[in-house]
Amino acid sequence: MILYYHPLSSYCWKVLIALYENGTAFEPRMLEEPSVAEAWMALWPLGKFPVLRDEARDRTLGEASIIIEYLDRCAPGPFRPIPQDADAAIETRLMDRLFDNYVMTPMQAIVADRLRPEEARDPHGVGEARRMLGKAYALLEERIADRRWAAGEDLTLADCAAAPALFYADKVEPMRGGFPILSAYLDRLAARDSFARVLREKEPWWPNFPFADEAG
Repeated sequence: MILYYHPLSSYCWKVLIALYENGTAFEPRMLEEPSVAEAWMALWPLGKFPVLRDEARDRTLGEASIIIEYLDRCAPGPFRPIPQDADAAIETRLMDRLFDNYVMTPMQAIVADRLRPEEARDPHGVGEARRMLGKAYALLEERIADRRWAAGEDLTLADCAAAPALFYADKVEPMRGGFPILSAYLDRLAARDSFARVLREKEPWWPNFPFADEAG
């Protein structure tokens, strides 16, 4: 298994959490290196990451949720991202989509706007993204109120999505103070060994995050 990734990418974090939860053996190839970036683009011309290359099965996969489900099938371990119970599996996939589409996506829109030249920025678009984050925080605060993890009592795919989404979103549109349940949940995620490892590994690159000075 070869993972093409970037250490600040939220979607790469999503896959790394699943890999670390199961102790799955893989070769990390960081896209900071020109030769790695060239190989990655040859495998996945869309230019998005992460990308998983399974040499043993001659498979190349993009899209973080799909990669995690593939790992569950081809390299299973004690962490099972999709519950066997059908109803629980639907809730897990729903929560995964909520975190990706309504937390990760507006967060990334805000970050992308900050990276633009000042004259090309879109204050209206950023305002809309911040409003969407507020709506998502409120919905999620209520939905996980009686849960330890995003979809229930067990860690799942939904938590792999939630950890990077909430971590970054809290940096650009702080939730602490207004959403105590979400804040406590993010603290539980950060204390989990797999996510704590991801957070340690991003440190050398953290100054490149455009909100790093504000976020601490």
